[in-house]
Amino acid sequence: MSDKNTSTVQSYIDSATGAVQSAIGSLTGSTSDQNAGEAKKSKAELENDASHAAVNFGGYSASSSGAITKDDPNRSNGSWNQTIGSAKEAVGGLVGSEDLKRAGAQQNAEGKGQEAQGQLNDFGSGIANRATGAVQGAVAGITGDRDAQLKAQEQHDIGKTQQRGAEAAIQKQNS
Repeated sequence: MSDKNTSTVQSYIDSATGAVQSAIGSLTGSTSDQNAGEAKKSKAELENDASHAAVNFGGYSASSSGAITKDDPNRSNGSWNQTIGSAKEAVGGLVGSEDLKRAGAQQNAEGKGQEAQGQLNDFGSGIANRATGAVQGAVAGITGDRDAQLKAQEQHDIGKTQQRGAEAAIQKQNS
C-alpha cells in the first residue's frame, strides 16, 4: 500500500512548506529555520523521486506503492516481434535477400506499434484505476467503511503501478 512517504502530492506540499520555512528563516535571520526548510525541500525531492520509481521485469511492473502488475500482453508480444524482425533484417542482409530484409523491417515496425499500444493500454488503465480507487476511497472514508477504503487503496496502487510501469518503459525507449 502507498503511504505519505511515496505520495507525489505530499512531496509537493512538503517542498512548498520547506520553501516557506526557509524563506522565513532568511527573513528573520534564523539559520535553524532556514536549514530546516532546506532539509524539508531536499526530503520532498527524494519523496517525489520515490513516488515515480518503477521497475519492469519479465512482463511485470512494480512501483513504490508495493503493487506488482502484469503488463499488457501487447508490450511483450511487440518486443518479441521487434526482436524477430531485426533478426530477419540482419539475416536478409547477410544472405542478400531483399524480401527477408523487407519482411523483417515490416515485422519490426509492427512490433513497435504493438508495444506502444500495450504501453498506452497500461497507461490508460493505470489512470482509470488510480482515479476510481481515489474516488471510492473518498466515499468509503466519508461512510467510515475501512474495508472499502483498503480495497480502494489497493486499486489505486495497482493503477499507480500500471501507469508508472508504462511511463518507465516509454522513458527508457526515448532515452
